[in-house]
Amino acid sequence: MTDAAAGAAAGLDAYRVAKEPYYRAVADEIELYEAAYSVRMPMMLKGPTGCGKTRFVEYMAWKLGKPLVTVACNEDMTASDLVGRFLLDANGTRWQDGPLTMAARFGGICYLDEVVEARQDTTVVIHSLTDARRILPLEKKGEIVEAHPDFQVVISYNPGYQSLMKDLKQSTKQRFGALDFSYPEHEVEAEIVVHESGVELEAAKKLVHIAEHARNLKGHGLDEGISTRMLIYAGSLISRGVAPLAACRVALVRPITDDPDMRNALDSAVTTYF
Repeated sequence: MTDAAAGAAAGLDAYRVAKEPYYRAVADEIELYEAAYSVRMPMMLKGPTGCGKTRFVEYMAWKLGKPLVTVACNEDMTASDLVGRFLLDANGTRWQDGPLTMAARFGGICYLDEVVEARQDTTVVIHSLTDARRILPLEKKGEIVEAHPDFQVVISYNPGYQSLMKDLKQSTKQRFGALDFSYPEHEVEAEIVVHESGVELEAAKKLVHIAEHARNLKGHGLDEGISTRMLIYAGSLISRGVAPLAACRVALVRPITDDPDMRNALDSAVTTYF
């Protein structure tokens, strides 16, 4: 291993999850993921925004003791952003691995968050890493990277946003195992809000009731319901002395809709519980 490669391998240690993230299991997702990782099956985490997909993969990376390289996908992301590119410096040109290549080369979990936000011609670069070949051709460099034995690809996306223009190809989907995520049951979600925000349990249960009301309006005026993440924001404000009505207005109602009638309906739901 060259000095540069050794430095890059050491740099991957910076991606290790140093402290155990709080994750409350709701079914057998931990055991299923561990089994999938044991055979290095690429995994797809499917579920609505803010339901715990990213926290889950962070927890699993910590539990398995593997570096986690996270890529927030977007429509401007190119294949070079994932695999790497030549850079010009004072000594001439040098190659710099992208996050996907770095994880594949040195053995990390590469997590592509909201993968459907990336263009399909970009995401196809993962195909050779997510089948039996487990290789990554670097065409610009003339190199084929054989994936490290510890390497795994994990992707997440929200099926509620999928359309003909924003969905994964079947040729991509069928390379992955999949875990479905949703919002937890009422008591479990309240427990999560208490732990993460420090708010009292009674207030957390009221916040969950408000969220459940909003989720019933998805497709009937709301594109998306109130997420667990948003409940934690509201709980954090309340635990710091913000009045519940104001906290809910700021953290729950105003972010998800600009429609006056829908805001009034949600504000009414808030006043019902607070």
